[in-house]
Amino acid sequence: MAFTHIDCFSGTGGICTGLHAAGFETKVAIEYIKSCVDTYSANHPEVHVIWSDIREVKEEQILPFIPAEGVDLVTSGMPCETFSTAGNTSRSFYDDRQFLFREGIRIAQISNAKMILFENVPAITTKTVSKKSKKLIVDILKKELQDAGYGNYIEVVLSANQFGVPQKRNRYFILATRFLDWNLRAPFPKTAEDISVKEAFAGLKNVIANSGKEESNYSGKESDYSLLMKNDEFWRRKTKEKGSVTNHMPMKHRACTLERFSLLKQGESLKDLFDRYVGEEREKLQERRVLPQKMFIKRNYRLKLNEAAPTVTSHCLDEFVHPKYDRALTVRECARLQSFPDSYDFCGGPYIVPHINRTIQDKYEQIGDAVPPLLTYAWGIEISSILEKGSINE
Repeated sequence: MAFTHIDCFSGTGGICTGLHAAGFETKVAIEYIKSCVDTYSANHPEVHVIWSDIREVKEEQILPFIPAEGVDLVTSGMPCETFSTAGNTSRSFYDDRQFLFREGIRIAQISNAKMILFENVPAITTKTVSKKSKKLIVDILKKELQDAGYGNYIEVVLSANQFGVPQKRNRYFILATRFLDWNLRAPFPKTAEDISVKEAFAGLKNVIANSGKEESNYSGKESDYSLLMKNDEFWRRKTKEKGSVTNHMPMKHRACTLERFSLLKQGESLKDLFDRYVGEEREKLQERRVLPQKMFIKRNYRLKLNEAAPTVTSHCLDEFVHPKYDRALTVRECARLQSFPDSYDFCGGPYIVPHINRTIQDKYEQIGDAVPPLLTYAWGIEISSILEKGSINE
């Protein structure tokens, strides 16, 4: 019998996808952004998805869809905006979102969950409740876990590239259970060498910027990683039509932007161009809009072909340039970097939408905000082992 799961702050389904591959059965998902709900439901039609602010979700919306005795696991990847160190002002946000971890605990209590898995950026460990306070959010989280009966917990920072994901992405986790005698542990890193961008993109043909032509065929080249992304038996997904690539559409770029891309070497970003071109030479490039007036550190980074990518974020469309071609990445290429299987269709929302609109996420944002499925697969295998041993002792 499969272990059962409730997916809080479910996003587009990264956690569910990895846990499903590990044998979990997700019963309920809760998500506020409609475009994420659409993508999630299309890829996980067996899951009861609640489109709602999690603070408004009541037990009668959950209990009819889970086993009478409760579920095995609740996951809670609450929004990380207030904890992230990215940008100049993000750490100044102090609002009710930083206490949304309470909703994961509440849902776990409603569903009589045996375990809770929290996920966030490592910077959550240094975030205080207010600018002048010394009290840490994470200490409140751990205290409220104990008060709720989940006093047996471990905390760990894991890097996604150690679990077969082709990006260097550190994430902070807390795994907690209400059984004080259970031996909790985190998954052990499985790979000694990083999966490179070249391996990640294997089989994906080039697409031409501004052509408006989506490429739906594979090139025939493979890597072990690309084969895994196509292996729907591993992912426990219904096999789609073979030989068909989805979401591999090139973006539109201005001529000046394409020229900027052409100046970048692998491993260079917009900052490097500002360092290289100074004085009158820079002014001329700015006049032609090849360089913007303002330098953004995390912008236009040309990926290194033979290394893992940096962290894929919700800004991945602006942050990354293809390692070989003068264009931004496609949705499918970003999905490969996040370890979403090729059969995963990002059908919710538009391709791109202004970042100021927080009520909808485009396809790039959906991918960038997700937890890499291969990382959650590793957690799923480890948690399954813990649950199996714990069940014997209950």
